[in-house]
Amino acid sequence: MVNSHKSITFAADSITNHYATMETTIIRRPASFRLRADLLEGLKRNAARQNRTLNNYVESVLLDIVYNEPNEVTKAAIKEAKSRKVYPENELYSSAEEMFKALNAEIDAE
Repeated sequence: MVNSHKSITFAADSITNHYATMETTIIRRPASFRLRADLLEGLKRNAARQNRTLNNYVESVLLDIVYNEPNEVTKAAIKEAKSRKVYPENELYSSAEEMFKALNAEIDAE
């Protein structure tokens, strides 16, 4: 009798999980796009590097663009970078620390 109760409970849980999963099913619709040949080839190469299908790769890239909005700190940094009047020409750094020191010096000079 105990075993049949466990089986019934398991079956009920399985049915509940099945319906919970069905409620969150993502509906996909076919879409057709015309892309530049070199862009399509680049997308295919990137997908292959990640061992993913082209469709999966493109969908993940688009999801990232649509749903991952930058936070306020990142938005401020983007705004600052876009408003910068002078960009150092041919400035190479031997380390990230060296680059940050130069940037801090530039900020302190303002």
